[in-house]
Formats: sequence, structure tokens, C-alpha cells
Amino acid sequence: MIRFLGSPVQHCDGLTRREFLNAGAIGFGGLTLAGLLKAEAQAGVKNSQKAVINIHLDGGPPQWETLDPKPNAPAEIRGEFGPISTSIPGVQICELMPKVASIAEQFVFIRTLVESAGRHDAFQCQSGYGFKDLASLGGRPAMGSVINKLFGSPTDSAPAFVDIMQGRPLVRNSARPGFLGPAYQPFRPDISKMFERELEAAMKGELRRLGADHQMSLELNESLTVSRIDHRQSLLSGLDRIQRKVDATGMMDAMDEFHQQATGILTSGKLAEAMDLSREDPEVVQKFTAPSSSDELASYTSEGPNAPQKFLLARRLIEAGVRVVSVSISDFDTHRDHFGRINTLMPIVDFGLHALVTDLQERGMLDDVTIVVWGEFGRTPKVNSNGGRDHWPRVGPCFLAGGGMKTGQVIGKTDRLAAETIERPVTYKDVFATLYKNLGIDASQVALIDPQGRPQYILDEAQPLAEVG
Repeated sequence: MIRFLGSPVQHCDGLTRREFLNAGAIGFGGLTLAGLLKAEAQAGVKNSQKAVINIHLDGGPPQWETLDPKPNAPAEIRGEFGPISTSIPGVQICELMPKVASIAEQFVFIRTLVESAGRHDAFQCQSGYGFKDLASLGGRPAMGSVINKLFGSPTDSAPAFVDIMQGRPLVRNSARPGFLGPAYQPFRPDISKMFERELEAAMKGELRRLGADHQMSLELNESLTVSRIDHRQSLLSGLDRIQRKVDATGMMDAMDEFHQQATGILTSGKLAEAMDLSREDPEVVQKFTAPSSSDELASYTSEGPNAPQKFLLARRLIEAGVRVVSVSISDFDTHRDHFGRINTLMPIVDFGLHALVTDLQERGMLDDVTIVVWGEFGRTPKVNSNGGRDHWPRVGPCFLAGGGMKTGQVIGKTDRLAAETIERPVTYKDVFATLYKNLGIDASQVALIDPQGRPQYILDEAQPLAEVG
């Protein structure tokens, strides 16, 4: 295993690394520092900005109206929408996704995502684990927080992890640093004023423990002028006047990290520039704007024609140096009027995914950026009395694209009702193992040190999907 300790260091390859120590016997396949650097070089990490865009379909996407239509199932199961052919011979998906169908060769369609925790949050889609795992130590960290730990540095001009998930609090607060602590939490650009509020409280001597659910944030809905930066810098400098009472959790060390990260990001302005879509080519912005009636959409969902612009924002953040971006599309919890709502939602997802994949491809970024699209579970085969589909943790859909993977394929097979897996179950951890692999990380061999000084592998009981290479 590998243990990550000490201060960030700069190697000759130009990448910031934590100090690595080999812990214990590694004859069973662990990596030394030299081995890790060699593996990263082979994976292309030295020469490219490998990244992940994690898209959460908040509420739980249905199997039939996404990747697994069942035209031969009884009408009360198959629903109102039929299948369409894709660019992959013999493969069909739901008719609500014609744009994705036209570029299906760029996707991996997983029809058998299993082992859902059955909770209405995005935590399993952020870490691979249930929320109770290592709860006594603060919980498991989100993938973005792990990447922040491994690759981030206080001198970076952009954070390693940016979370722009919206919607319900359970979703918004799912991207947590867990036992890694507040220094590795995501930046949340859509939470205004928290940055100033935390620092002002600190200056007044009211510094309180920052819980794992707190998010570092920047107010980016107005210009970061010189005067505003000066104001924030004065707040930051006020931290130096706080009486230093180091506690057993090392919270002051976390605040030092917060201080350094915030200073570098604020003064560079790189993140704020990436968040400003007015700097993007108007034709590209239009490419990410769905041609739907906002009045029609408003009657079914909080998402509208501009929702795909979240995907454009994710691409711009990655270009600015962010490693992991989390995005959400809301309103998939369709207990009522399932077909009316899905008829509105899926075209938005279809439009956005097509725009994102083709945009990354045109820019030569697709092999370096992995896209994953999923939710917390699937939906019930049976439609309820309110015309809705309820929660179904037994199986759900997942899309993968980019990352240099072997795409243009379907993984897994369900029964005739899309209710149970009959071939090739895929777990959330398996997907995360694949995402880490695409970043050049063997998550089964890299360990992080928990607050009790014990090594915790990033992932256990999981293997990257062999089908995607």
C-alpha cells in the first residue's frame, strides 16, 4: 500500500505530489514511489490533465426510459415510450434519447448497476460507499476529495474538486471529504457568502469546528474586483491573529490549508473566469442550450433549456485545471406523473450529453475526460396508482463516456421486466475503480491514513471494468 504524508512537493515532471512512503510489505502488488510515477507516466498523467465529470440524475433515473427499454414487456411495465436503434448495431435505447443514440459509439451503456444503498442522496455516486461506512471516523471521502488529497496543492490556481450539484440538501451535501477533513472538501461556487461568514466568525474569535458537511465556497455571481479581493485578503490575514488552540483533530492545520487554498484561488481569478460563461463563444453556449419551451418545462420540472449549460461549465472548469467536477440534473424522483416528467427530463439529458461529448471530442479532450452519468437507484417496474415509478435499488442504469475507454458497447443484461440482473452485475465501486484507473490510480493499492493513523484503501472489493480496457 501507499501512505500519503507530509507537505506537498514539486517533482521534475511538473506535477504536485504529496510525500509518499511505502508502508509494509508490497510484494503482493503494491507500488513504491518510483513505481507509482512510472505507472502515472504510462497512463499519460504526466502529459495531460486527466479529469472526471460526475453527473448525478437526482432522484433515481428509470431503466426503461434510458438504456434498457423492454418493448416485449406488459404495457404496465414497458410504459409509454418505445426503443430506437443506435449507432451500435443491434443496440437500442429509449426513444427519448435520439441524440445519444446517434453517437452511441462514444458511450458504454451499463444496464446492471447494483448494490444501491437505497438512500435519496448522491453520496454513493460520489464515493462508491454507503454513508455509514467509517461513519465513526467522519465517513468515506468523495472521489474529488481523494483527488484533492493526492494531487492538490495550496499553490494551485484552481481547486482540484468543484461541486456544482444543486437541488435538495441531501444531494447538495453529498460531496463530503469524510475522514480526510475540511481541508479537502470541494469548492461550492453556488453557495454565496459562506466564505466571508466563516472568516468573519474566525476573526471575532468564534471559530468553531468545521464539520465534514461544510463546503468551501466562493461567491462568483459578481465580479471579483480588486477591492473585493483586498477585502477578502484582509479577512484571511485576520486568521493569523486567532489564538492557536490545536485540538486532537488537527482542525487548525485544516484552517491553514483553507487559508492557503483560498488565497491562491482568489488572487488568480482563474476559477471565477471559468465560471463566467460570457467569456465563452456564444455559438458554443447556444450549443449547450436546449431548444425547448421554458413554459412547458416549468410545469413538470425545475430544470429548463439552460440546464445543459451546467455541462459546459464543467468543461470550462476542467480547462481551468479542476480535476473532478460534480453536476446534477434534478427531478428524477418520479412518484407521480412519471411519463409526463420523464418526457421533459430525458430530452434535456440527451441534449446535454450529446453537446458535452461532441464538444470534448472537437477540442481533443475526450480521451482525457471521463464522464459518468447515474443516480442513486432505478425505478420500479410497476407503475403506481399516481402514474409514477417508485424507488428500485435492485438495478439501475449508468452511462460512461470518454477517458480513453473502449466505448460503443453494452454491459450487463436484465430480465424481461428490467427488474433484476441476470448477467454481469456492476457495482458503484466497480465504476469508481474504473474512474480512478482512468486518472492513473489503482484504487485497490493506494491507501489514505484515517484520523486514527490506520491505512484505508481508496476502494475495497472492486475491480475496474475489464470490458472498457
